[in-house]
Amino acid sequence: MMNYYFCGIGGIGMSSIAQFFVNKGHQVSGSDRSFDLNENQQIKQNLQDLGIKIYPQDASGITSDIDFFITSTAVEAQIPDVQKAKELGLKIKRRAEMLAEILHSYTGIAIGGTSGKTTITAMVGHILSVCEKSPTIINGGILNNTYTANAKPSNFIMGTGDFCVIESDESDGTIELYNPAVGVVSNISLDHKPLEELRPLFKDFIKRCKIGCVLNADCNETLALKSEHPNTITFSCNKASNATFIATEIQPTSMGSTFKVNGKSAVLNVLGKHNVENALAAIGAVHLVGISLQDAIDALATFAGTKRRLEKIGQANDILVFDDYAHNPEKVGASIRTLHQENHQLWVVFQPHGFAPTRMMKDGFIEAFTKELGLNDTVIFPEIFYQGGTVAKDISAKDLSDALVANKKNAFFFADRTKIPEFIAQRATSGDRIVIMGARDNTLTQLAKDILNQIKGE
Repeated sequence: MMNYYFCGIGGIGMSSIAQFFVNKGHQVSGSDRSFDLNENQQIKQNLQDLGIKIYPQDASGITSDIDFFITSTAVEAQIPDVQKAKELGLKIKRRAEMLAEILHSYTGIAIGGTSGKTTITAMVGHILSVCEKSPTIINGGILNNTYTANAKPSNFIMGTGDFCVIESDESDGTIELYNPAVGVVSNISLDHKPLEELRPLFKDFIKRCKIGCVLNADCNETLALKSEHPNTITFSCNKASNATFIATEIQPTSMGSTFKVNGKSAVLNVLGKHNVENALAAIGAVHLVGISLQDAIDALATFAGTKRRLEKIGQANDILVFDDYAHNPEKVGASIRTLHQENHQLWVVFQPHGFAPTRMMKDGFIEAFTKELGLNDTVIFPEIFYQGGTVAKDISAKDLSDALVANKKNAFFFADRTKIPEFIAQRATSGDRIVIMGARDNTLTQLAKDILNQIKGE
C-alpha cells in the first residue's frame, strides 16, 4: 500500500484520480483551499466518506511517510503544502503524470479537443459499460448514469475491465503525456491556448495513438490531422461528406434529437446538434475497439448526460432554467443555438472564468454573443471568477458587457452576483429560457437554483 497526498484534491480532475487510488487500496489524503474557505463542502464530504483524510492547506498534513505528493497546475509553488513537501524531499508529481500512468496501464481511450470532451468521455464510457466491458472512467464532469447498485452520479467509475476512458486536457499542455490506444479530437478552436500552440499538441497526440484516432470532418483544423495516422475514423453531420460515420435527418425533440447514422435510426436524450456530433465521436472511438454501430446506437439511447452540460434545473411558470459549463466562444454559441431551436426568449448569465482566459477570448465572446443573441434576448455578466493566486486583474466582465451594449445588445454587468436572481425573476415571462454559463465555479449551480426559486416566489 502506498501513501498519496493530493494538494488541490477538490478539483474535478484531482478528485477522480484520488478516488482511483482509494479503490486500488492505497492510503489517500489531501487538502484544498476551497474547503478552507468553507466552499465545496459536499465534495469534501464525499471524499471523506471514501476514507480520504482532508487537512487544511497549511502544511499540517505533509509528513515524511508520504510516497507521492500530487499537485495540479492550479496550485502555486509558494503555498505551504508544496513548500513543506519540497523541504521533506517528497516525490512530487503532477496530476497529469499520474493520469498518464493510469491510462497506460489499460487499453486507454483519451478524449481531446476544445469542446465536447467531457460529454464524449461520458458517452464512450457509457457505451462500453452497456456493452459489458466494465471500463474505468476518469472524467472532468459528473456522469448522470450509474452502473452499480446504490451508486451516486460521479466523475469517476472504477471498472474491472481492460479499458480506461479519460478526458485529456490541452489547456495546460498535459495532453502531450498521453499515449492512448485510441485518441479522439472533437474540434480545435481558440480556448486556453492560441491555435498556433494547439495544432502541434494535437498533431503529436494523434501520432501517438496505438490503434487509431477519431477526427471531426466538419472542423478544418481537425480534418487537417487525418494524414498523421494510418487508421483514422472521421465523423460528420454533413450528408455530402465522405466521413466514416455521418449523421443525417437530424430532428430536435423536447428531450434531445432523433437522427440516422449511416442509415441506422438513433435517439439521443440530450439537447443540441453539438451532442449529435459528440455521439458520432463516441461511436467512432468504440468502433476502433470492436463495438458495432448498432450496439453503440442502442447504448446511446440510454445516455443521461453529464452535470452542467445544458442540464435542466427546473421549471416554473413555463420558464425553464438550465445550468451549463459553456466557457469559450464556441461552446457559448452552441448552447445559445440549441436553446433558440424553439424560438424562446433567452436570459443568459455568463460568468467568465479566469482573467487570462477572458483576456485571450474577449473578442471571441463579444463576437459569439453579438451573432447568437436575438433582439429580445438578454445577457448578464457577473464579475470574472477568481480562484486565488497571483494574476493580472486588468480586465473585467464589464468590458464584455460594455462592448455588447455598444453592439446594441441587451447586456448588463452585476458586480454583486446575489442581485441577479431578483433582477431576472422580475422580468422573465412565460415561455422564457434562462441559462447559467461558466466553468470551474461549483456555486453556479446554486445560482441557477436561486433564480428558479425566485421565480417560484420561494
